[in-house]
Amino acid sequence: MKTDCRVCGGKVREFVDLGRQPTANGFLTPEEAEREFFFRLAVGVCERCAMVQLIEEVPQELRYHGAYRYHASGSAGHRQHFEQNALRFLETELTGPDPFVVEIGCNDGVMLSAIAEAGVRHLGVEPSTNVAELARAKGVNVLTRFFDEGTAADVRAEHGSADVVFGANTICHISHIDSVLRGVDELLSPGGVFVFEEPYLGTIVERTAFDQIYDEHVFYFSVTSVRAMAERFGFELVNAERIPLHGGEIRYTLARAGARVPAPAVGALLADENARRLSEPETLERFRRTVEGVKDELLTVLREVRAEGRSVVGYGAPGKATTVTNYFGIGTDLVPFVVDSTPSKQGLLVPGSHLPVRAPHAFSDPYPDYALLFAWNHAEEIMAKEQEFQDAGGRWILYAPEVRVI
Repeated sequence: MKTDCRVCGGKVREFVDLGRQPTANGFLTPEEAEREFFFRLAVGVCERCAMVQLIEEVPQELRYHGAYRYHASGSAGHRQHFEQNALRFLETELTGPDPFVVEIGCNDGVMLSAIAEAGVRHLGVEPSTNVAELARAKGVNVLTRFFDEGTAADVRAEHGSADVVFGANTICHISHIDSVLRGVDELLSPGGVFVFEEPYLGTIVERTAFDQIYDEHVFYFSVTSVRAMAERFGFELVNAERIPLHGGEIRYTLARAGARVPAPAVGALLADENARRLSEPETLERFRRTVEGVKDELLTVLREVRAEGRSVVGYGAPGKATTVTNYFGIGTDLVPFVVDSTPSKQGLLVPGSHLPVRAPHAFSDPYPDYALLFAWNHAEEIMAKEQEFQDAGGRWILYAPEVRVI
């Protein structure tokens, strides 16, 4: 249990407890269910630097390993987003005589594969061996290690300094954030940038996206907390851009202090967070009460639908589904199974709640009356793909930012 801030050492005040939870992407076989790991999923805010973070953390070796189930290339929207990221870096940052980019947590190489195709020097640092192999199969150079200052020193000794250090839905996962920032300081060239995209606390509060809270997400960044963190390690927050990924994230750009002029967006977002009192106790307490209300409403809808003899299937098995099903107590009596397009999850059980995960063809064999959309951040893409479900009279159940049936 952490009662002091992982960034600045200040006092962390708990504001929400989502109960006993397993690792969100720890999909398992029925035989493994008796040995499942659980921890208390609670979140607090630092009273000094406003960094929101887990109270208890799961050892990184239990989260990232040779059977890690999340594949970043699984969504067409994700593939397009990261291809655009690669193009942007190639056009704006990787323009020198021999540029070099390092990605922390490259997953299956969805971004770096485009960099590799352009013939630019690159390296992915990825601790999960199975997804690292998928990246290598795409022509990506991968170092299978956790990123910290020691790894950074080794990379620099072998490859030289980096023009860009990048991370997507990765930096907020790393509890030893101090070592990460020191590693970036070691690795980054004098004029280079550290760019990372992560779930945004503002979106989580606005959209009641409590299911973004799970073991892998140690930190829940705001512009205010990232600026304080950057300054603590000799960096400056020079840009903060809203992006639509995962329902609403922010892309942060850090540079060495004084190296670049901060974009106006930084000041605008800081002012917005201050006006909304984003990290204040009353705001976070209101968030907790709203989450409890969503829990009551969704369970009421599911119980009424099942009492009427209607069928319900879960759609999508992201890490978010683990948080929702375990905190709400959703079992197979309410949702008999979930469909997901990720082959490595099919035939396994959702952690904790043990809902069976089936291949997408099970969704239409036959269509259910209702589909509970766990992958709500891909709602537009999914609903367009499953138009026949709606044409057959099927209805979607969503719970973020409020419970509604479509």
